[in-house]
Amino acid sequence: MIIDFRSDTVTKPSPAMLDTMMKAKVGDDVFGEDTSINELEHLAAGMFGMEAALFCPSGTMTNQIAIKCHTQPGDEVICDESSHVYQYEGGGIAFNSGASVKLLYGDRGRITAEQILAAIQPDDPHRAHSSLVSLENTSNRGGGSCYEFSEILKIQSLCKEKNLAFHLDGARLWNALVAKKESPKQYGEAFDSISICLSKSLGCPVGSLLLGKKDFIKKARRIRKVFGGGMRQAGFIAAAGIYALHNNINRLSEDHLHAALIADAISKKDFIKMMLPVETNIIIFELTNTISAPQLVAKLKEYDILGYAISPVRVRLVTHLDISKEMIQKTIEVFNQL
Repeated sequence: MIIDFRSDTVTKPSPAMLDTMMKAKVGDDVFGEDTSINELEHLAAGMFGMEAALFCPSGTMTNQIAIKCHTQPGDEVICDESSHVYQYEGGGIAFNSGASVKLLYGDRGRITAEQILAAIQPDDPHRAHSSLVSLENTSNRGGGSCYEFSEILKIQSLCKEKNLAFHLDGARLWNALVAKKESPKQYGEAFDSISICLSKSLGCPVGSLLLGKKDFIKKARRIRKVFGGGMRQAGFIAAAGIYALHNNINRLSEDHLHAALIADAISKKDFIKMMLPVETNIIIFELTNTISAPQLVAKLKEYDILGYAISPVRVRLVTHLDISKEMIQKTIEVFNQL
């Protein structure tokens, strides 16, 4: 039995999800004729109270399309230095949009309105033009940390005042919604665009959605085509998203509980130097100089437990719907032996 904590992207479709996929009604989405994709886009947009949605292969694509829509070459994107849009999207902000990045150093990936205000460039031809603020909730490198919604509203107000677009990388927004007992429509009212993943917390094999106003999504659809993201009979995978949105959100509290149980057990080990607060389904801890992160990951693999070394001294474990209570117990027992 392999216990895979490397990411919540490693999940396999459940029998019920596979059955839904097999029965999907499909067509050619480039012609707008895929019934399942149209249903998924309508469902997701409605959940957030937003006008329209666009189905894409990945969260990287939805983020990059949003940035391209919101900026012009020479503009500047304001985000936390640990943001996925900066760290893990292949330099796409520069490559795809010709924009530069203003990096802020927030608290576990979360930046404040005050930091953003100080970072906005003056109206000076020598400077890049600040045009977009991008947040990530939950923050991956922040250990699954969640924004306080009151801070998001402060940032929204600032963006309106300064005429900045406001984008959310909500790859794991579902986890934040469950952990903070918030609603999707709160976020739909706060942001100009939102990227949500189906292939992380919700257990789908493929797919993300970009949400926004109708004119924005019309522009985004054109950019998706330029990026090579137009799909044909992709309703088979969209059907998995429909199933997940109806069935796999509320159960995320189980993943959060599992993460908390592991964190509580391993935090007592003398080789753990520091652990980020565990709010959702991500556990990130730093090791003492007695063992490196790759060494610990290799040791865990001997027990069929897969983790991820995100730096020479930090390990990440992520819980998900393919992790059972028995797997959690075995993991705790293994750590107790180390």
